[in-house]
Amino acid sequence: MSTPESPVVRTERIGSALLITLDRPEARNAVNAAVATGLAGALDELEADPALRAGVLTGEGGTFSAGMDLKAALRGESPEIEGRGFGGLTESEPAKPLIAAVEGFAMGGGFELALACDLIVAAEDARFGLPEVKRGLIAAGGGVIRLPKRIPHHLAMELLLTGEPVDGRRAGELGLANRVTGTGQAVAEALRLAERLAENAPLALATVKRVVRAADGAPDAEAFAFQREQMKTLMASADVREGMTAFAERRPAQWTGK
Repeated sequence: MSTPESPVVRTERIGSALLITLDRPEARNAVNAAVATGLAGALDELEADPALRAGVLTGEGGTFSAGMDLKAALRGESPEIEGRGFGGLTESEPAKPLIAAVEGFAMGGGFELALACDLIVAAEDARFGLPEVKRGLIAAGGGVIRLPKRIPHHLAMELLLTGEPVDGRRAGELGLANRVTGTGQAVAEALRLAERLAENAPLALATVKRVVRAADGAPDAEAFAFQREQMKTLMASADVREGMTAFAERRPAQWTGK
């Protein structure tokens, strides 16, 4: 559904997943202030509903996102949300898994939105690129920071310094994409992946994400100390008891997220 407040971002509940669609096909889903506000609101919707277990982010019209709307930026519009970063996503920390389903262009900030997701499904002819250096800029929405953590250093530097794109097939070879699909199939595959995630305990999924974030760049001793604190909370949860009981009784677990 779309709302009067955010006609450029639609949400649709499909099973236990929230499909979030950037809906500015006439602008290749470029991110302006309205898109950033709409995407932030969609993420709030995902986080607030316990029946939703994962989100899938995609774009309308066969394009993920062309990145920052330069015309809007020249008019003084900001594509960032304070405390949440570019598009209301790149500096946020959603507790629930978020999957990017990429068709067509994921350029500049569009690529950075995908990098901010936990998993990426890409059509084989999708195009990923960070061309900011061609415009006198750098990929400051997370590209410069995240890309070297996702793929080998020299390959990341090639993409960042040349500004040249790679297709979805190459993204899969580099380890950027979890799944590579035929054209037009990325959303369907991402939704299947979301349903697989939904089979697992929501508290455990959220804890994985917190520990991974905290451990990034931290000394092992600090990372393990943080993990121990998280495990204390997790072990006291009803979901852990349910998971163990369901295993012993050889039945599917019924998660409550508590």
